[in-house]
Amino acid sequence: MKETEKLTITKSRELFDEAVGLVPGGVLGARRPTDFINGEYPIFIESGKGCRLIDVDGNEYIDFLCGYGPIIVGYREEEVDEAVYKQIRDKGFCFTLTQKYQNLLAKKLTQLVPSSELSIFLKTGSDATTASIRIARAYTNRLKVMRSGYHGWHDWCVEMKGGIPSKLYEDVFEFQYNRLDQLEDLMATHGAETAAIIMTPFGHPNHQKMQTPRAGFLEGVREIADRYGVVLIYDEIRTCFRLAMGGAQELYGVTPDLTVLGKALANGYPISAVTGKKDVMMAAADKLFISSTFFPNSDAFVAALKTVEILERDNVLKNIWGKGERFMNRIQAVIDKHAVGAELTGLAPMFHITFAKDDTGSYKGKRTDFYTQLIRNGFFFSPHHHAYINFRHTEKDLELAGNAIDESLAFVKEKYR
Repeated sequence: MKETEKLTITKSRELFDEAVGLVPGGVLGARRPTDFINGEYPIFIESGKGCRLIDVDGNEYIDFLCGYGPIIVGYREEEVDEAVYKQIRDKGFCFTLTQKYQNLLAKKLTQLVPSSELSIFLKTGSDATTASIRIARAYTNRLKVMRSGYHGWHDWCVEMKGGIPSKLYEDVFEFQYNRLDQLEDLMATHGAETAAIIMTPFGHPNHQKMQTPRAGFLEGVREIADRYGVVLIYDEIRTCFRLAMGGAQELYGVTPDLTVLGKALANGYPISAVTGKKDVMMAAADKLFISSTFFPNSDAFVAALKTVEILERDNVLKNIWGKGERFMNRIQAVIDKHAVGAELTGLAPMFHITFAKDDTGSYKGKRTDFYTQLIRNGFFFSPHHHAYINFRHTEKDLELAGNAIDESLAFVKEKYR
């Protein structure tokens, strides 16, 4: 099968070369060229609308990264943006004191999220996960934390330890998702000193296959938390307002003490939340200090209220689950046809195509070739991060993407036979 012609990304490269002299590494974190396929993916985006992106070189893509998760409805969603414009124009959004939209959003969360009784609002997912740990430690007067999953870039949880003294994370212990035995062993040693268990209730580890909870896993974690008097925190930054309006805790029927929210809550506007049981949350009222000049800004509150309104009014999650399940069935059929070691994991709203590891290491080459063909054909997936479906993906978009996945796997099969 003929290899697809490489994209022209000259302007992206020029901007990146300039950025290297202005920003350490040119761009930060998961947006670095090496986090995709260096030389194949664009580095700078010009615009987006619905489910489509245009880069600075004019290449157009059907996007499945959705800004790493916040874009649940679509890029440049007019209803959301107009609500924010109106707020800025008519009332303003950054003040010394708080506007009423805080209360309106907190009330909405109590209606939607099973664990929600009281809420505090912040800006980023890392803000919120870190605040949840502080609340749990203040509430329990304990120090240690058990964790499972990615929880952001702050000192206690970041994977890369450069610049961080070991004393800032030495009381944080990791267990693997679906490994209740590991958590049991950790708690047998540290349970009396443990303040919190923080975990993603749906398994979406970086660079790996996604996992749904095994029978009894979430219930087992809940029982352990209760047995040791520990605050159970669900990191639902990616899953709430996507797997269900009330998150994975609604989907799977196990309720934590605290929940961390963000990403899809406001369709791209910066807001996050810690919400949870009243007795635990009240520690934030008088036992600790959480504040920022920008936390109360109402532009993101208004965006969140409008986004949630659209999600409910237009049955957005039902739409995403329906077309996502059909799309996953199509992908699985293609994977079965080509049999090159590709693996599909996840659920309809968020899924990942990986390649099974082998002794020769050829899975890395297969992954690179597969995702190279996709990006060259105008389909924006990541080789190292799971994909998302948003409301503005049409059945035609997904049909085109399915065909591209078919062709890309056929290319891999021919190259590696």
